[in-house]
Amino acid sequence: MGGCQMNFVVGIDFTGSNGDPRSPNSLHFISPNGVNEYLHAIWSVGLVIQDYDADKMFPAFGFGAQIPPTGQVSHEFPINFNPSNPYCAGVEGIVDAYRSCLPQVKLYGPTNFSPIINHVAAFAAAATQQKTASQYFVLLIITDGVITDLDQTRHAIVNAAKLPMSIIIIGVGGADFSAMEFLDGDNGGLRSPTGEMAIRDIVQFVPFRKFAQAPKEALAQSVLAEVPQQVVSYFSMYKLKPPNDPAAN
Repeated sequence: MGGCQMNFVVGIDFTGSNGDPRSPNSLHFISPNGVNEYLHAIWSVGLVIQDYDADKMFPAFGFGAQIPPTGQVSHEFPINFNPSNPYCAGVEGIVDAYRSCLPQVKLYGPTNFSPIINHVAAFAAAATQQKTASQYFVLLIITDGVITDLDQTRHAIVNAAKLPMSIIIIGVGGADFSAMEFLDGDNGGLRSPTGEMAIRDIVQFVPFRKFAQAPKEALAQSVLAEVPQQVVSYFSMYKLKPPNDPAAN
């Protein structure tokens, strides 16, 4: 109501540990009825999120795949393969881009989260130039939870905690999610490898399979549970008011 824009960015894990997308055992295998856990997570969370995003244009990136034309490994490639305009129109746009991207990339590795976190953090840092509570960024990472660059990611999160930014990690599949639980920091704050403490908790981890039988609202509710508090705590910490402050009227 105060005019704060929520900017949602999606990051999708295209690493080899997900399994070959042509194999029915793969988390990226699209079943005959057109779904998999990645698509299910994009739909259920995206439909809630898009109501908070004014322009409903979502930059969507993949990480950990070999991408055309040269087969180089990338940790932040636009899934529509358009670096100058990585935006997808609505949840349908993300889903369509994902479906057309999947056969064009080769799942690879390692699983690095820090490049995409730092990418979004750069936008969040630029937004701090505006001296009002006008922009907030939420990075949604959908992953099988196997992470390679844990130390760099801890560092990136501790840095991002100082910015108008939150990170939601949805874990798909049945892997060991202990590293994701660790990044969530609910059991005592997250520290960077140098020992610097995150000044606020900005990571929410949700294991997707816990909600497999639940109504789809339950997943979205759990995923977004901490975001309102994170938004308010950030702007309160820096004493920033929304552009059209409802309290001022």
